Amino acid sequence: MAVIRNQLGKLDENVSRLGFGCMRLPTQADGKIDRAQVAKMFDYAIANGVNYFDTAFMYHNGESEVVVGETLAKYDRSQYYVTTKLPVMMIKTMNKAHECYATQRERLKLDKFDHYLLHGLNAGSWKTVKELGLIDYMFDLKAKGEIDAVGFSFHDEYPLFEEIINSAPWDLCQIQYNYLDEYVQAGNKGYDLCKEKGIPMVIMEPIRGGALAKLTDDLEAEYKRIAPERSIASWALRWVKDHDNCKVTLSGMSDFSQVVDNINTFSDPTPLSEEEQAAIAHTVKVMEERRGNGCTGCRYCMPCPNGVDIPGVFRSWNTYHKFRQYSMVARGWDHMSPDSKPDSCVECGLCEEQCPQHLDIRNDLKKAAEQLNSKCFG
Repeated sequence: MAVIRNQLGKLDENVSRLGFGCMRLPTQADGKIDRAQVAKMFDYAIANGVNYFDTAFMYHNGESEVVVGETLAKYDRSQYYVTTKLPVMMIKTMNKAHECYATQRERLKLDKFDHYLLHGLNAGSWKTVKELGLIDYMFDLKAKGEIDAVGFSFHDEYPLFEEIINSAPWDLCQIQYNYLDEYVQAGNKGYDLCKEKGIPMVIMEPIRGGALAKLTDDLEAEYKRIAPERSIASWALRWVKDHDNCKVTLSGMSDFSQVVDNINTFSDPTPLSEEEQAAIAHTVKVMEERRGNGCTGCRYCMPCPNGVDIPGVFRSWNTYHKFRQYSMVARGWDHMSPDSKPDSCVECGLCEEQCPQHLDIRNDLKKAAEQLNSKCFG
C-alpha cells in the first residue's frame, strides 16, 4: 500500500497526495507534544509513501516545528518535503521577519525549506505584506537557494485572493476547500483561477476541522449504505482528491488510527462514483436547509449602532443548525464579546432596512441567542 503521488506544479517534486498537517499533533496530559506517538505516526506515514509535512511558526506554541525537525532528522533528506510559514500576523518590521525566519531555521534544523509560505493572508496581513515588501523578501530567499518554493496560505474572500494570486509568480498556494465550503473564502472560483494560471494548490481543512468526520445519524447512514467499509472522513478527503489541481490534501492527524485511515483513502485511485457524488450533494443540500436563516454574511446590515455583530451571530447560529453539534460553535460563541451579542440589540430596525435578503433580523437575533445559550437548536 502506498499513497498516490503527483508532480507539484512546475516544481521538480513528486509529492504525496496526502500531506501530514502538523497543527494537531497528539499531546500529553501537560499539553506538550507526545514525541513517541508522533515518531510512530511519521514512521508509518513515510513507510506508506507520505512525503509532505506541513508546519508553521505558531503551531503548538512553536513546538511543532521543533518536533517535526527532530522526528524527520533520522530520514534521508530526499525522503520528505517540509513546508513552513512566515507568521505575517506577528510581523510589524523587517527585523521581526528576519528574526522569525532565523528561529524557524534553528527549530527545524534544515539547510533549506522546500516551501516557505506567507501565513494566513487576509486583508490586514496583506497590507503588512505590501508595506514591508515581504514578497520580495521571500523571493530573495529563493534566489539565495535557502528555500525552493514561495507561496501563501489564505483566509479571506475571493476578490482579495484574486489580487494576491495576480501579484507574484507563486509556486503554490494553500486554501481551505471542502465539499461544504465550495463558495466560502477562495472556494471554487479560487480553484478555477489557480488551475487556469498553473498554480498548484495545497488544501487545508478538507474535513472542516473534523466537522465532516461526524455527521448526523441520517446523513452517516446514507454514506454507510453505499460504502460501509469507508470512514465518514474519507468521503470529504476523496471529494478533494477528485480535483486534479488539489495536488496535496493536508490532514491534521492527531492519532495513529487517522494516519492508517487516511493512507487507505489516498492509496486508492478510485474516483467518487455518480452515486457517491449524489450522496455528497444530498448532504450539502440537507445541511444548507438546516440553517437558522438565509444570512449570506454580506454585511449590508453593518455597522450596528449598538455594536451587535449581526453576521457573526448568524454565522454561529447557522453553523450550529447545520452540524447540530454545539462544539462546532463553542469557541466562537463563548468568546464573542457580550456587547456584540443580541442582548445589545435595541430593535431599532436599521439593519432590516439594509438587508438585501429581507431577513427578520430582530426576531432572528432573539432566536439565535436563545438557542445558542441553551445549546438547543430545536
